[in-house]
Amino acid sequence: MRYYLENEHLHIGVNGIGAELCHLQSKKNKIEYIWQANPDIWESHAPVLFPIVGGLKENKYIFENNEYSLPRHGFIRRNKQLKLIDYSKTEITLQLSSNPSTLTNYPFEFDFKIKFSLLKNKLEIIHEVVNKDHKTMYFSLGGHPAFNCPLLKNEKYNDYFLEFKDTETLKTWDLDKNGMIKEEGDIIMNQTNQLKLHPDLFNNDALIFKSLKSRQVSLSHKERGSQLIVKFNDFPSLGIWAKPQAPFVCIEPWLGYADATNTNQNLKEKEGILNLEPGKSFSASYSIEITE
Repeated sequence: MRYYLENEHLHIGVNGIGAELCHLQSKKNKIEYIWQANPDIWESHAPVLFPIVGGLKENKYIFENNEYSLPRHGFIRRNKQLKLIDYSKTEITLQLSSNPSTLTNYPFEFDFKIKFSLLKNKLEIIHEVVNKDHKTMYFSLGGHPAFNCPLLKNEKYNDYFLEFKDTETLKTWDLDKNGMIKEEGDIIMNQTNQLKLHPDLFNNDALIFKSLKSRQVSLSHKERGSQLIVKFNDFPSLGIWAKPQAPFVCIEPWLGYADATNTNQNLKEKEGILNLEPGKSFSASYSIEITE
């Protein structure tokens, strides 16, 4: 089931399975901004990451001396149990609540809500986590939207760059063959606010920036300027990724990371993990603004 929202500027689609943004088009220029999940390259559009970001060592973690298993990026992605909570022409809210299936792999009672809201030329994506358990809940959260790049047929991938709001000096973090974080890697940006895109940029997997000054990144064309802006004030970390040689780029706001290679697999001690007391709620949002 797909749900559609629109206003005078934008038309978007959200897949009921996984609450995944699968369509984002400007009514002005008719450009489709979201990667259309070619299964021969990468079969997703914009996965929702919860209750972990990235992968776990051996896909396992330990909580209170018990071992559990979760797939990479958690269980919202491709989940068929999300329920429609609210739906109008410009807003939709979907929810997953803890159930016997989730409790097998994640021993917490929770509500997870995600709301998509259109305002002029901007889509806001709002996440809310409610701890319905009697114990502290531990989780991570992230977005994974993939944007078509290039956007026009006569353009090339390296016609584009990512423009950060602030001047940055950023090192990425190297990953091993299983996607675990090994060690701090090379400087990717050195006193600049631009990261040039090229087909080999992701040959060694994602670029992981654990902390950065900017809370805004634009996908920009060398001649046509900014095409869209991702704003992520609530997310201190960022992943940038694409399949090598693929015609898209993911701009991923993160609260949390994949496991480190030397992890003890204890969920409470996992780097970047969030904790939420019983009865409390947590919210975080990011937005995608079409600028052309």
